[in-house]
Amino acid sequence: MTIQNYINGQFENPISNNWIDNYCPANGEVYGQIPNASKDDVNKAYQSAKSAFKQWSQTTLEERSRILIKISELLEANLQRFAEAESKDNGKPVSLAKVVDIPRAASNFRFFGHAITQFASESHESIGQNAINYTLRQPIGVVGCISPWNLPLYLFTWKIAPAIATGNCVVAKPSEVTPMTAYLLGKICNEAGLPKGVLNIVHGLGTTTGQAIIEHPNIKAISFTGGTTTGAHIAKVVAPMFKKLSLELGGKNPNIIFADCDYKDMLETTVRSSFANQGQICLCGSRIFVEASIYDTFKTDFVKKIKQLKVGHPSEKTTNIGALVSKSHLEKVISYINLAKEGNGKILCGGNRVTIKNYENGYYLEPTVIEVKTNDCRINQEEIFGPVVTIMPFNTEEDVLHMANNVKYGLSATLWTNNLKRTMRMSNQLQTGIVWVNTWMLRDLRTPFGGTKASGVGREGGFEALRFFTEAKNVCIKY
Repeated sequence: MTIQNYINGQFENPISNNWIDNYCPANGEVYGQIPNASKDDVNKAYQSAKSAFKQWSQTTLEERSRILIKISELLEANLQRFAEAESKDNGKPVSLAKVVDIPRAASNFRFFGHAITQFASESHESIGQNAINYTLRQPIGVVGCISPWNLPLYLFTWKIAPAIATGNCVVAKPSEVTPMTAYLLGKICNEAGLPKGVLNIVHGLGTTTGQAIIEHPNIKAISFTGGTTTGAHIAKVVAPMFKKLSLELGGKNPNIIFADCDYKDMLETTVRSSFANQGQICLCGSRIFVEASIYDTFKTDFVKKIKQLKVGHPSEKTTNIGALVSKSHLEKVISYINLAKEGNGKILCGGNRVTIKNYENGYYLEPTVIEVKTNDCRINQEEIFGPVVTIMPFNTEEDVLHMANNVKYGLSATLWTNNLKRTMRMSNQLQTGIVWVNTWMLRDLRTPFGGTKASGVGREGGFEALRFFTEAKNVCIKY
């Protein structure tokens, strides 16, 4: 399959005719090619967006809303096709893409299609001074959106939908590892009647295409989701250019389990929060801390459940764990497992590559549970981003709070307890952007999303995203 850039409503080959092989994680084979777009391609996409901006920014909120909702309806109508494409690109089970990735992508367009009609600005009457101040929220212009490979369409649309809802035009780059659903989205946008140039999708490597987007002098804002190292590079490039910047980066999230939790619910949810999407979600609870009084029971029950998970081809309905996204990523994850073996980590289950009949070259790995003695070890401090979790006991609330916060990341935390006072204390003191109590990944699209410390800058979601993609202008009138 040949994937093309989507510029000004048309599908085009890269100007330089430079291409990248696209691999299927389930069998390790090349199944297509994508462009490695150059500065010339990015500039062409920018010019298209610039030309479309004047008319799109003046389009009524009702018309923008109608188009976004139409895109959401078309995504739902093409659910199976998009789910299969996402699975082929990413390695995740088709069943997961059908219930999570594609429905959420549709929800993103629907949510922001409705939200833009409710987005209001402020006014302030200056009593005694015979004046009134009111705030305009105006679109920025042409913005850049760069998304990762773990939730390809889900996170791609999470950026694009609020950007175009607020009247901006977009130059977007999906991950070069998982480009197919972004390519298919272009066709959906044409069918929905999105004007040419409002959305432009360029494919390629971060070092070429991504770099061209972030350093383009006239792309006025960058929204990026991905690794912390890449985020730091982007910040270094765009800061002197005074672009608006939103960074949603890595995580090393604590899952804190107290003895007074609802044990059965906690156990089922912890299996999911550890290994959903092969552990390739920035919100997965990869560090599990268990109160000492139930630690041995939890360890036995948790390992038993993990051993029951089926690693298999993503198309099989019984598959729980699909393929990792790429060969290089598989090797990275295995290197951390080996690091644990060489140190003081004890492999309780998993840790080995899996060979699937007829798909022997696929990137499969057993879900892995490692018992560690200290939170200071590398596998507890560095983001692995795969089907690997660590477990260790704790004795006091103070001890586990210190360990939970003692990492450079601060994206999310999960807390299991029925003690209301403890819930309030710990939620207040956990150094993360998100705290889930007695649940995980329960998302309300109205809420702010993002992290602290090395997990990012700014917030996405709800009106936070609409504020990011607009400039505030204060108008003061004396009467």
